[in-house]
Amino acid sequence: MTAAADGPRLADLAALFADATRATFCLALLDGRAWTAGELAQAAGVAPSTASDHLTRLVRGGVLVEQRQGRHRYVRLAGPAVAQLVEDLAGHAPPAPRPARSLRAATADAALAHARTCYDHLAGRLGVRLRDALLARGLLDATHGLTLTPDGRNWLTDLGVPVNPPTGRRPLLRDCLDWTERRPHLAGALGAALCRRFAELGWTAPGSGRSVRVTPAGVAALADTLGLSPAELTPPVRDTGGGRA
Repeated sequence: MTAAADGPRLADLAALFADATRATFCLALLDGRAWTAGELAQAAGVAPSTASDHLTRLVRGGVLVEQRQGRHRYVRLAGPAVAQLVEDLAGHAPPAPRPARSLRAATADAALAHARTCYDHLAGRLGVRLRDALLARGLLDATHGLTLTPDGRNWLTDLGVPVNPPTGRRPLLRDCLDWTERRPHLAGALGAALCRRFAELGWTAPGSGRSVRVTPAGVAALADTLGLSPAELTPPVRDTGGGRA
């Protein structure tokens, strides 16, 4: 591979994200679900025909994969690596100034920033705090790249999370730059396994859209096992700045 040969390919890939509608589609699909073209059109505020054209480009470019079921065309992100790329790009984008918001919109924004899924792992303030706690407790080590310690393997075994060698190209552990916190949260196969296990144990539950809430049982368990405080596990109440109620 040479820079001269790969430069145009990189430019083609970058061009797929260099459109506000396509970028909105990719961010919406970070919830890990399959969406129809109509649902994505509504989310981006564009006509269905416009959405269809953009989705065709994203599928051809390998960013999305599609599945047809009856009359419906569903699309999803092509895999964890694409989700990682989208979240990383969002994390490097400068924050936009926000106008005054209604109380409902401000509450939804706060919930999303506090805890959400990034494809199949936890993100937002909760995801970042989880990574910090695992490092502080010696369950992970970041001295020479992110690694799982023997204590971490024991903790995962007690939690009921199998630690299997990674398959395919997905690593066991990987940092993912959080676009709201601007710090890394835990991704990779282990990040996905923890997200699933927390839901199975009833420690987390789906919120609105991509947001996730920590249940009372989860607050108690994460405080006990990782030393996270209730304040770190609960979305803050935000002042709307005088916006419409």
